[in-house]
Amino acid sequence: MTHETKIEKDANNRQLNITREFSAPVEKVWKAWTEAEQLDKWWAPKPWKTTTKSLDFTVGGFWLYCMAGPNGDKAWCRVDFTAITPGQSFDGTASFCDEDGTTDKSFPPMHWHNVFSGTTTGSKVEVELSFDNEADMAQIVGMGFKEGFTMGLSNLDALLASQ
Repeated sequence: MTHETKIEKDANNRQLNITREFSAPVEKVWKAWTEAEQLDKWWAPKPWKTTTKSLDFTVGGFWLYCMAGPNGDKAWCRVDFTAITPGQSFDGTASFCDEDGTTDKSFPPMHWHNVFSGTTTGSKVEVELSFDNEADMAQIVGMGFKEGFTMGLSNLDALLASQ
C-alpha cells in the first residue's frame, strides 16, 4: 500500500508540518529513522545515495552523512540530537556541513521534531520542521526539500514493505 506524504507550510510559525503513515509497526519505522544501516537505504531521493560516516544517536550526539548524486555531486549534512524519547520522538538540528562536520553557514539550520505513533494499520510519523526565519524556510523549500523528502519517504515505504 502506498501512502501519501502531507506537507503543510505554516508561514506564521516558520514551519513545515509533515505527516506520513506506514504499513509497519512503530518499532520498525523507529529503527529505520535511527540506525545508520537503515537510514542509508532510504534517506536520499533516488538516484542519490546516503552514506553514513558516523552516527551517535544520543542526546548531544550527531549523525554525519553524505548524499551523493549520480554525477559525483556530494552534499554533507549533520544532525545534532537535542532530545530523544526512545520509540516515540526525537529532536535535532540539521545543517549542511563539510565531510568533517563543520557547519556551512551559507545554508540555514533546520530544527526537526519527529513524533512516532501507532495506528490501526501500522504507524504514523509527524515531523515539525522549523526555521529561524521565513527566508531560511524559503531557501530550503526552494532547494527542492518537499520533493526530495517525499521521495525519501517513498523509499522508506518500499524498504519497510521488503523487510
